[in-house]
Amino acid sequence: MKIMVTGGAGFIGSNFIRHLLKKYDYHIVNLDKLTYAGNLKNLTDVSNNKNYSFIKGDICDKDIVEKAMEGCSMVINFAAETHVDRAIIDAGSFIKTDVYGAYILLQAAKKCKIKRFIQISTDEVYGSIENGSFSEDSPLNPRNPYSASKAGADKLAFSFFTTYNMPIIITRSSNNFGPYQHPEKFIPLFITNLLEGKKVPLYGDGKNTRDWIYVLDNCEAIDFVMHKGKDGEIYNIAGNNEKQNIEMVNLVLKKLNKDKSYIEYVTDRLGHDRRYSIGCQKIKRLGWRPKHIFDDSLNLTIDWYKNNVSWWKGIKNRGIRGKNEGKKYSN
Repeated sequence: MKIMVTGGAGFIGSNFIRHLLKKYDYHIVNLDKLTYAGNLKNLTDVSNNKNYSFIKGDICDKDIVEKAMEGCSMVINFAAETHVDRAIIDAGSFIKTDVYGAYILLQAAKKCKIKRFIQISTDEVYGSIENGSFSEDSPLNPRNPYSASKAGADKLAFSFFTTYNMPIIITRSSNNFGPYQHPEKFIPLFITNLLEGKKVPLYGDGKNTRDWIYVLDNCEAIDFVMHKGKDGEIYNIAGNNEKQNIEMVNLVLKKLNKDKSYIEYVTDRLGHDRRYSIGCQKIKRLGWRPKHIFDDSLNLTIDWYKNNVSWWKGIKNRGIRGKNEGKKYSN
């Protein structure tokens, strides 16, 4: 079987490609524009695999998308602009890639008669919740341009299911962490700053709450619904590791033998959602469960960044945020 993965040079996409190549005899076509967040070094170990091929291209380019999709049975769309702070500064690229890009992919998938199209989304489309957890039936309430663009793509994908009877599935996961995550994101920014002896920036009072899932558990879940999911369904994917940001910072500080003097409290982000929480009973009823223990996974993640300094230093040396480097992160 031939599968097209968009955004496969990014964090979750590259881990997913590696997962598929280890588990199946599928041919994987990786379509990626290679923006600042896309990095072919994420896939160096599989670049010569006979079942892997890479195409550099934008999902907004109809001709490139249709050519890349030829002969594919499934499409898994990871391609997206994802950094909340960037979206607050300039939402245009997010709307173009996340919404219009999804439209181009869906149109091509309809033309190519794709047997399954999986739209990779996020728990952020539900917005913030004070108590309890969102289910797949909860109304969407995105509260920043990034999550709004992802919600738009979700609605568009579902419209192709209802209008054209296309085989669409949507997954919405909680915050991922693990190897190959760009150092502008919450956990890798904190790990790499501390490894460099720098302070870590913490928004507001540090009590914003997120649920964390190890990236390989999310990859397993996407693989699971790819094969066992039902068309027209949405599946939440949660790690059940809910922590306030200050708790997460203290964990990383302790593991790297640093004290609280390394915390630098910074002005809170505009529209910063207080708490994300999703229930994933639907996918659990099908038989999926996360396999990785949170503390062990965090240790593995810290060790990976310790052992791959040249990977993240190269990114940081290029300037991940210009004059604001080290002051903002996405979570």
